[in-house]
Amino acid sequence: MNKLTHFDKSGRASMVDITSKENTERFAIAKGKVYMKPETISFIEEDKVKKGDVIAVAKIAGIMAAKRVDELIPMCHKLLLTNIKIDLNINRKESFLEITSTVKSTGKTGVEMEALAGVSVAALTVYDMCKAADRGMIISDIKLIEKRGGKSGHFVRKKEKAEE
Repeated sequence: MNKLTHFDKSGRASMVDITSKENTERFAIAKGKVYMKPETISFIEEDKVKKGDVIAVAKIAGIMAAKRVDELIPMCHKLLLTNIKIDLNINRKESFLEITSTVKSTGKTGVEMEALAGVSVAALTVYDMCKAADRGMIISDIKLIEKRGGKSGHFVRKKEKAEE
């Protein structure tokens, strides 16, 4: 098992020193779901949510969150992101919105936290915008799907039974 990197020799929290690391292309994809009533999905599709266009606002919120991870998570470095893409897709059959965040950069540290934050805040935005119609929504399954770049290499999540 890899050792935890955000602790110094005394066991205190510490930001990782990336000064001597090489710049490499970085890429990460994260996904998550917001389960809701079928009627709530209809409200979103028909643009009947009083707070506005849920999909458009959630995309913007996810992009903004990815850009500000260093302000939200104490040990994250400020990164120059070269691309952020947030997609929201409706699954009517299982009554959820699936959110996918894809983040790219060229730098000294990975963009996994940025991708995960993009999904998380997009999901919270969906909840906020639709809560008047559906307080029972469930935000779930937020996870890293893939990451490339850096010393730790390429990671691809193995498909789970439910995802096949």
